Amino acid sequence: MDSLFIYFRGTRGLMADPHKIYTVLKEIFFLLDDGDRRLFDTFNLTSTRFYALVHLGEQPGMSLSELSSLLLCDKSNATRIFKGLESEGLVFRRPHETDGRTLRLYLSNTGATLLRKVIAAHQEFNEKRFEDLEPRESEELLNDLLVLKHNLHDHLDDQVLLLK
Repeated sequence: MDSLFIYFRGTRGLMADPHKIYTVLKEIFFLLDDGDRRLFDTFNLTSTRFYALVHLGEQPGMSLSELSSLLLCDKSNATRIFKGLESEGLVFRRPHETDGRTLRLYLSNTGATLLRKVIAAHQEFNEKRFEDLEPRESEELLNDLLVLKHNLHDHLDDQVLLLK
């Protein structure tokens, strides 16, 4: 692999090669995702099923459309995910009080218990993943990543328009 420190003149001065930054971030994502998948598998969950439980725990009574939006998938995929969780007794649905076409989605007691266990295991797993970072390093990394996240979010529409 070439040196990460190939610099380009950006709008704010010299910067590392954007493609190399992207490549490293993508590789980190794959490593994090693989670790998550291995952990969640021990609880008979996928990452998507875990986050469905998280969202239902944070926002009880949401609609299927809201869940699909949060999971970044279409409604039919969210329905399939929900039905799988429902068949295992982890979630349930109730009719909306005023809109007969809409259902409200909830965690069951079994789902809430499982979610607490998985969140605790995930937190412990993440502590181990990042334990080699010094406190100052972890704070700097978090700050840099938050800036990057903010910038990516703010410029997403601009970047897509450039490709057209």
